[in-house]
Amino acid sequence: MTKLAALRLGVDMGGTKIEAIALDGRGRELARRRVATPRDDYEATIRVVAELVRAIEAELNASGTVGAGIPGVVSLDTGLVKNANSVWLIGHPLDKDLEAALERPVRLANDANCFALSEAVDGAAAGAEVVFGVILGTGVGGGVVVGRQVMVGANAIGGEWGHNPLPWPRDDERPGPDCYCGLRGCIETFLSGPALAQQYREAAGTTAEVPEILARAGAGDAVSEDLLKRYDDRLARALASIINVVDPHVIVLGGGLSNMDRLVENVPGLWGRHVFSDRVNTLLKPAVHGDSSGVRGAAWLWPSAAK
Repeated sequence: MTKLAALRLGVDMGGTKIEAIALDGRGRELARRRVATPRDDYEATIRVVAELVRAIEAELNASGTVGAGIPGVVSLDTGLVKNANSVWLIGHPLDKDLEAALERPVRLANDANCFALSEAVDGAAAGAEVVFGVILGTGVGGGVVVGRQVMVGANAIGGEWGHNPLPWPRDDERPGPDCYCGLRGCIETFLSGPALAQQYREAAGTTAEVPEILARAGAGDAVSEDLLKRYDDRLARALASIINVVDPHVIVLGGGLSNMDRLVENVPGLWGRHVFSDRVNTLLKPAVHGDSSGVRGAAWLWPSAAK
């Protein structure tokens, strides 16, 4: 098998699907494949990833570097996966097992870090030195990229802002909802999709998912519009705390709730009073690559591909 110059392979190991992609050195997509995730089966997961990579390499008659994004992290102390929503990965040396299956080095990163890296390399924040990538979906996650390098941190939890408390809480926000992490009032319990749906149930006495809430607000429903205004304000406060600590040049929004156009329009006008600066130069942008950012970022985990 030949080796294409600058060929990068990325794998997104999601809870419902596993997707693989091949990029050339300029980020152009050469091939893409996806299959259903074999849930609750670790050995099958390893096998599926290896099969996807080999299938793409056979299609292109080439090989390259491999990076993978996972819904968790590899512990720097034990070398085993921790904090993974795909619980069957927890406690396993995933990087070592993938390396054995693929017979080459494999780089792993949290899927939110992969999202941030993708948008920092050739997405919404291309050319920015410090980038914070936000995931607003079933959960709330994030990743930090500095100089096109993922900031992992001493505990491999760089960017995990969703499990900090909502900053500058108001009286009716204390102590906040229970969080699965064992604490209360985490940002995730206010800004995730399920949290917004729960807030609607409590306010309106009926159920609605996020797209319905948006539609009802657009149609003039006062309850929905009030909830979304509160969401704007809470997100502004939460991101202001990130700006105060990380001071990113660009914050990129991803995840299902990032499709709310109002966030990019409204939040920068709200976060200024909470940022410790006379002026806020940080830009808030929607993701360019959308759902593809995770798998693309996994491919970019190798700053230069094998030749």
